[in-house]
Formats: sequence, C-alpha cells, structure tokens
Amino acid sequence: MRSNANSSAASESRTFMTGWKEKLQADPYRSYLYSYPHKTAYRQLEPPLPLESLWAAEPADTYFLYMHVPFCAARCGFCNLFTLPDARSSVHEQYIDALERQARQWAPFTCSKPFARFAIGGGTPTLLAPDQLARLFSIAEDVMGLDPEQASISVETSPDTVTKERLDVLRSHRVDRVSMGIQSFVEAEANAVYRPQKPAEVERALTLLQAYRFPILNLDLIYGLPEQTLQSWLYSLERAISYEPQELFIYPLYTREHTIVKPGDVERGGDDIRMACYEAARDRLRSAGYVQYSMRRFARPDAGGGKVLLPYGCQEEGMVGLGCGARSYTREVHYASPYGVSRRATASIIADYVHAEDHRFAEYGIVLTPAEQRRRYILKAILHAEGLELAGYHERFGSEALQTHAELEMLLHTGLARVEGGVYRLTEEGMAYSDAIGDWLISSDVRERMEAYELR
Repeated sequence: MRSNANSSAASESRTFMTGWKEKLQADPYRSYLYSYPHKTAYRQLEPPLPLESLWAAEPADTYFLYMHVPFCAARCGFCNLFTLPDARSSVHEQYIDALERQARQWAPFTCSKPFARFAIGGGTPTLLAPDQLARLFSIAEDVMGLDPEQASISVETSPDTVTKERLDVLRSHRVDRVSMGIQSFVEAEANAVYRPQKPAEVERALTLLQAYRFPILNLDLIYGLPEQTLQSWLYSLERAISYEPQELFIYPLYTREHTIVKPGDVERGGDDIRMACYEAARDRLRSAGYVQYSMRRFARPDAGGGKVLLPYGCQEEGMVGLGCGARSYTREVHYASPYGVSRRATASIIADYVHAEDHRFAEYGIVLTPAEQRRRYILKAILHAEGLELAGYHERFGSEALQTHAELEMLLHTGLARVEGGVYRLTEEGMAYSDAIGDWLISSDVRERMEAYELR
C-alpha cells in the first residue's frame, strides 16, 4: 500500500511540475526584473534613515558609482524609465548644480572605500553639452574621489547625440564602455515606437564611434517591435554585427502603464514573435563568436579595456546613486527619489530634487529583511550565466540554498536549471524564460507592495 501511495504522490508531483512549466512557458514575458526589489516596492521611510550610519555599516570592499541624467530628446513609445523630454541647456545646468550639491553632502559618507565601477545613464547623458558632460566627470573625480585609472567607466548615448566634441570628453576621462541604444535599423520600426531616428543617423554615429576605438562598444536592439518580422529583426542584428561591437544587448519589447505603445501592438493578431526572435538572435550571435552572459547580454570573450580594475563582485551592494531617479543600494537598505513615469510626475519629482537643500537622509526606499536579502542574492546570480555558487551562498547566509528555496528544486526537476561543479545555473531553455522565472521568484510580500503601488 505504501508503494502505491508513493507512486501516486510521485505521479501527482510530476503532473503538477508539468502544468507549472507549461504555464510559465505560456507567458514568457511577464516583466523585466532588472533589479530586486523593484522600485514600485519602495515607500516613504519613517523615520528617514541617516546616510552616515547606513554607509558606515556597508560591508562591500568597493563601490559602484552611478549618476542618473533624467533627460532625453524625446520619449520612445516603449519607455517607462525615469526620464523627461527636455533639451534645454539651462534646465540641464540647474540639474547638474543639484547633483553636485548632493555629491558634496554624500562624499563624507561614501568615499571611505574606492569605486571600482562608474556609470552615467539616463535618459541620455550625452544630450548634455560637452562642458556639462565634463562637469559630471569632475564631480566623480574631484568630489567623490573616483580614480579613472582603476575603475571601469560606462556612458550611455544615442545616435543623435554622438558628436566629436562629446566623444572627446569621454575619451579624455578614460571611458571604457560606450553603450548606444539603436533598437532597430529599420526606419518604419523606429517610427512605430515614436523614436525619431533615421538609419543614416545611426550609421553616422557608429562610424564615428568606431574611429574612437573605445575598449567596449555596446549596442542595444529590441525585438517584438510593431511592424517587425523575424526577417527584419535579423536584418537589424546583422547590421549591428557588421560594426563588430564588443557587446550586444537584445531586449524583448515590453509595454507598460504610461507608455505609448500598447500590448496589442506586440501581440499582433495573437502572433507574438518575440521568442522566435530571441532564439534566432541567440544562435546567430553565438555563431559570430559572442558568449551569452544572460538572456540579454552577449559579448566577445576578449571584451574589455587595458586597465587593471579594482574587484567588484556582482553579488555585492555598495551602489552609490547620484541624481534624481538613481537608486542606491546598501546590503540592508535600498533607497532613491520617488518614482514616476508620466511627464507631469517626472517633472515634479525633478523639480523637488533641484530645489532640495539636504540630501543626507534616505527618505524613500525599502529595508530588506534577511529573507529578501537571500532572495535578491539568488536572483542576481541565477539570471546570469555565472550562476549561483552554492558554497558561497552557504558561507554568506549559513544555510543551503536548495533547502531554503524550494523554487530552485522546481527549476531543477523541470529541466530549467542544473547543478554542475557546485554551481546552480539555468539551462539554455531556462535562460530563454529568464523573465518569467524572475517574476515567479518575487516574494509574496514584495509582490503585494508592487501591486499596491499607484504609478504616477
């Protein structure tokens, strides 16, 4: 009788696992979990937390410095990032003044350890005038203490803002990586997502970037765009490969609240081509010599600069985020300015930031419980090819990952993950469903906070 009961239980378990996997595969693009917890889980911190004590307790050996420039020439139809279409130089100048004021108040708390990474994102940082762009590097170096000879430095750009004068600024400040969003080389596809971009402008920018020979040129492409076919997607991919970038990021199109492009624009008559585009691009990039590091990131094995960089582990925190919209991470607290997407909300939040005099407290964010710290650690590991080192997890948290998180066993039993040499990794199939897996791994507490958030 016991044998029959065990057999029946095993059969029910297999049926459950099969059904769960089928549901996950039926909805592969639930959300892009680029950070955990998501910013919609943040709330007002009562009372506000003094940054001096937060950073004094941060155990990371090196830090990551990030500056956010929340301005662009125009908002693309798919964008729900914290950015405002505003090209006025006077507005940019006021914003940089505020960022420098913030940096001078934060430096005493965050400069006790060196910066191993520095990135300027947005928005479009290169929308700034060359002298304004140079000011950001001066703030990083002269105020925050960045040593550009021992830190990896990355800057985001767009085709229309690539000029010799701006690239001269980047090169003079030892930038290692320039990342340019192209999304598509097909004009009709760019127009369909309200991106004012001509193929000739893209080609001009790429030719100029090639001449500067930055150690890493990254190009971003999007698949699943309105009007896009598998053939036109592969055309854009081939055009990107022809410029021999050291790195390529490929993103599935997402549609969200307060964006112009709507879900119906992705699923045209029920025909969602995103998985077919991903698989075709993955195979083509591998054949071109690129190594896959995540569902989105492909890079040449020799991609990198000539610097001897300070170490910075992907599992560490120590993210110092300057600027309105930037997040900062310590091991126990994540904090930022309030979040908004609509033009009115974004403009209001930026105005508050520009006029603020005191930046010495974390007022908006989330305090991570030990359970959420463990979950974040796992998510950051398994959604990348490096995977989760099980011994490292045990050393940090004093428990076994597979025992603490039953979800990891489910991924193993359904063939979406494997353990090799003490490292837990997604399989090739699991990597293709990274977004669905990441969404599924969100804790019930964080999901409740996210769903209760009213997006402005």
